[in-house]
Amino acid sequence: MLANRQRENASLAGARAFFPGADSMVEDRIRRHFDYYLGKAEVAVYSALALLLAITALVTLATAGRILWSGLSHWTDAAQTLRVLNELLVVLMLVEILHTVRISIRSHVLVTEPFLVVGLIASIRRILVISLEMATLTKEATWSNEGASIFRSSMIELGLLGALVFVLVFSIALLRRYPAVPKETPSPG
Repeated sequence: MLANRQRENASLAGARAFFPGADSMVEDRIRRHFDYYLGKAEVAVYSALALLLAITALVTLATAGRILWSGLSHWTDAAQTLRVLNELLVVLMLVEILHTVRISIRSHVLVTEPFLVVGLIASIRRILVISLEMATLTKEATWSNEGASIFRSSMIELGLLGALVFVLVFSIALLRRYPAVPKETPSPG
């Protein structure tokens, strides 16, 4: 291996004497090697990330199943069902992020739409959680100043989340209607 590199360096030194542009060829070759190894490192990191995301999604799915089983076996209230739905939405977000990582590994391009979908799922998840909290708060017949301020703050947050859901759905619709056109790189020469 060392002998091959020495011969390669000697031939490059000879080429520089005869070809004035040989230095740029050497730089191009170094850039290609650097790009190749960075690409391999990128795929390794994405693969490790994908594995961790998949494990997290499976554990969260098992947790949702355990909560559902516990709720069904003890005939508890609807709060358990919402907790299961909350966990399942987390699984859905993890799977969507995993999908994004898979696309990034395959095409080496970061795609925008899956992140918008994750934001949409997270917003809907938060809306459901706030709705459960407000249902619990309003079941209690006593309204204190603290309860009224919590209710008011929650309604403001629900309004903002509703607007965010609208913006995210509109953005996804625009992305699907007008897909990005890949830019062509100018050819050398």
